[in-house]
Amino acid sequence: MTEARAARVAALMQMLSEDPDDTFALYGLAMEHKADDALGSAEPLLRRLLELEPGHLYGHYQLGDLLIADDRPDEAAGVLREGLDRARAAGDAKAANELAALLDQAE
Repeated sequence: MTEARAARVAALMQMLSEDPDDTFALYGLAMEHKADDALGSAEPLLRRLLELEPGHLYGHYQLGDLLIADDRPDEAAGVLREGLDRARAAGDAKAANELAALLDQAE
């Protein structure tokens, strides 16, 4: 892990120690863990993010991607379908297209 990445991780962990429900920090730390291929550490952070902010479309995308990488395509498909439904309801065509493309990989 680079010095810069270690500093980012430390800052995000500090933010979460001050506010465990900080969705920015949850997503950021999950992405740092995912970048390090630490899927087991990233998954609970993404799940907590989606509990707190169910409309976080890229949280759905990242969790679905993680579950595909972890060879759990059925679980990924469920997460991605939920995200796709939310993206369509929000009128976010870009997110809907990205979620649909990833869903195709899961199915």
